[in-house]
Amino acid sequence: MRKFLIIAFVIMLIFLMHNDVLGKSKAEFIESGEVVWNVHTDKKLIALTFDDGPHPMYTPLILDVLKKHDAKATFFVIGKHAERYPEILQREMAEGHEIGNHSYDHRPLRGISKDEFMNQLELTEMAIENATGVRPIFFRSMGGYYDDFTVDYAAQEGYRTVMWSWHQDSRDWKRPGVNTIVNNVAPGSTPGDIVLFHDAGGNRSETVKALDRILTELRDDGFEFVTISELLVYSDYEGIPPELVGL
Repeated sequence: MRKFLIIAFVIMLIFLMHNDVLGKSKAEFIESGEVVWNVHTDKKLIALTFDDGPHPMYTPLILDVLKKHDAKATFFVIGKHAERYPEILQREMAEGHEIGNHSYDHRPLRGISKDEFMNQLELTEMAIENATGVRPIFFRSMGGYYDDFTVDYAAQEGYRTVMWSWHQDSRDWKRPGVNTIVNNVAPGSTPGDIVLFHDAGGNRSETVKALDRILTELRDDGFEFVTISELLVYSDYEGIPPELVGL
């Protein structure tokens, strides 16, 4: 009996310590509006997002598809790529898209120091501002990792953390085939979704082809494609404080 109680106590202690490390739960982040996964709205609006660019070949092709369908998107760019291809960021802005901060060199953020994290934000911010004259207001980390530390420090720098809807990961980075990418996104789309794609980090030819089909299908179903800022304007979720909308 004593041995059982000791084991139970140890398990409880580990659980409490683990929860303390994790900090806020996803539900708490949603309630506070500090992190966005989707927006509650009845309007048939979807925010398309693209990570890891810009890429000299695939980002322009994606921009061509978006232009064809009169669709707007948000590009979460890597700072070192933004420095190398500022003209692509300029085109993104000129065509009505939005640009977010995706760190400087796409490094994992788990366990990163405050100084390193701030450096990742600031270097990327500088690259975006130098290219476009516009300061980004949204942040997304590598792999969608978040915790109290990254969310709080990003907020201190004027950023709101944006993820993607749990059912709207295109998984295009796996290069699973055009049909699979389409089926990962289009059939389950709902108003207020945020969709994850990638415009760099590998061969994105499947993404380009799938995007054209996805936009055709969803447009026929009555959806419009907006930036993150535009999507947040239409939110009917009262739990999001107005000052966190980022407009």
